[in-house]
Amino acid sequence: MSPPSANVAESIISGGRADAPAAFYRDELLTYGELRARVYGWAARLLEQGLIKGDRVGLFSENSPFFIAAYLGVIRAGLCVVPFQVDAGDKTLQRVVSSTGMKRILVSARFRSRLQPLAERLHVPVDVEPGDPLPEANRLAALPEVDPYRDLASLMLTSGSTGEPKAVMVTHRNIEGNTRDILQYTGITADDRAMVVLPFHHCYGASLMHTHLMAGGSLVLNNRFMFPEKVLDEIQERRCTGLAGVPATYQILLRKTRLAQRSFPSLRWLQQAGGRLPNPFIRELRQALPHARLLVMYGQTEATARLSYLPPERLDDKLGSIGKGLPGTRLEVLSPDGTPVRPGSDEVGEIVASGENVTLGYWNDPEETRRFYRDGKLHTGDMARVDPDGFIFLVERARDFIKPMGNRVSPKEVEEVIAELPEIVEVAVIGTPDEILGEAVAAFVVTARPGELTADRLRDHCRGQLPNYKIPQHVEFLRVLPKTANGKVAKEELKKLCPKQDRADVR
Repeated sequence: MSPPSANVAESIISGGRADAPAAFYRDELLTYGELRARVYGWAARLLEQGLIKGDRVGLFSENSPFFIAAYLGVIRAGLCVVPFQVDAGDKTLQRVVSSTGMKRILVSARFRSRLQPLAERLHVPVDVEPGDPLPEANRLAALPEVDPYRDLASLMLTSGSTGEPKAVMVTHRNIEGNTRDILQYTGITADDRAMVVLPFHHCYGASLMHTHLMAGGSLVLNNRFMFPEKVLDEIQERRCTGLAGVPATYQILLRKTRLAQRSFPSLRWLQQAGGRLPNPFIRELRQALPHARLLVMYGQTEATARLSYLPPERLDDKLGSIGKGLPGTRLEVLSPDGTPVRPGSDEVGEIVASGENVTLGYWNDPEETRRFYRDGKLHTGDMARVDPDGFIFLVERARDFIKPMGNRVSPKEVEEVIAELPEIVEVAVIGTPDEILGEAVAAFVVTARPGELTADRLRDHCRGQLPNYKIPQHVEFLRVLPKTANGKVAKEELKKLCPKQDRADVR
C-alpha cells in the first residue's frame, strides 16, 4: 500500500504495479499504468483550461474507466469533484450546478445528449469522453499544493430531510483516513477483485474504488444489476473475491436468482451497508455462501463512508448489531443531556461520531451544518442502544418511530417479522395517519412473484409474533420500492402512496 499523500488521489493511484489490472469493464481492461496516465492527463487538461485550486468540476457518468480516471484526475489537479446521480432530473441538476458554482462538467459519451443541452443553458463548459487526446503526463504543470485537512477533494450529494440534495464537503484527509481504516478491518489486498454494482457517485460505491485501488487490487464494473443472474455469471468468470451491496442487492440475489444453488469458490468476503439487512436475510445469505466472510457495516455520507463494522465472527451472538467504531472513529451513544447511555440498559440515545472521517459539513448551508456538526462531532440522528459488551444496536431514526394509540413502534421490528416470509424480497414499514389510532402501521412489500402472498396471510404471520397495535393496518404490494440516490428506501415517497383503506394491488 502506498504511503499517505497530501493529495489523496496520489495515494489511491499508486497502489498497483503498472501492468496490474485496475478495472475490468465489459471487454476493456484498465491497467494501473494506463490509469495513472489518464489521471495525470485529466489533471493537465483541467489546469491548462484555467481552472484553479478549489474549483468545482461536475462528473456525469456511469461506472466506467472514464469515471475512475476523470474523478481522480479532478482531485489530483487540486480541484473538487462533484459526481452526479445519472438519473437525476433537470431541476436537481440545475440546482446543484448553480449552488456549487460549478466551473466545468465532464460527461461520458453515453450521456452527452442528455447533459450537453442543459449545460449550455447554464453556460457551463463540457468535456466529453473520449474527446481530444489527453495531454501527456510530462506536460503536467506544477500541481497546486493542498491542505489535506481543509481542501476539498469532493462534494458528495446526499438526500436531506426534505428530499432535496445536500452537498457534503469531503476533504483529502477524510478520504485518506477512512480508506485506510476500511482496509485495516477488511484485509483487502492486491489480490482482491471486487464486483461493483454500486454507483460511484455515492459514498459507498466510491469507498470501493478508493480501497481497492489504494491496496493495488482490481474492480469489476457491472452496471446491469437489472439482470442479477448475469452479475453472478461475471463474478464466476472474473473470479471476484468480494461483493458489496445495500440490503436490496442481497434481497434480490437471494430471492430472484440461483445464488444458493451456484458455486463461487473465489468469493471470500461480502460487504453490506446502506441500511439494515433484516436478520432473516443475513441468516439466509450466510447459509447460501458459508465460506464468505460477511461484513455488516454502518456509515453516512457525512462521515465520508464508514463509521462502524461488526466482525464476522460476532454475527452469531451479536446479530442485528452495527458493531463498534472503526479504528480511527470514536462512536458514542448519547442521551439528550449529552451523557452516554448505560451499556446493557434499555436506554436509547443518538449515535455521535468523531474522527478524521467526519467531514466539514454541508456546502453553503451553515444552518444544517450547525444542526448536525457540533463541537467537532457528527450527530447522526440515528437512535441506538449499547449492550453490555459495548456493541451498538440501531433502534430507529427519531422521526421514523410510529405511535399508534400512543405506543412507540419501531418500523425495523415489524420489517424483521415480515421479512421472515419466504416470498418477501423487500419490505418497508412506515406510519400513516389514522382516524382511530392516530397513526397506523403501513407495510409496503415486494414479492418474488406477484400474487403469491396476500395481505391477510401477511397479517396472520405478524399476529403470531407482534401485539395488535404493531400489526400493519395497511398492506400494499409494489413491484419495486422507491429508492434514494444512495440506494436506501425512500420512505417519504411511500408516505405519498399510503392508501385510504386496505389495499393489496400491485403498482
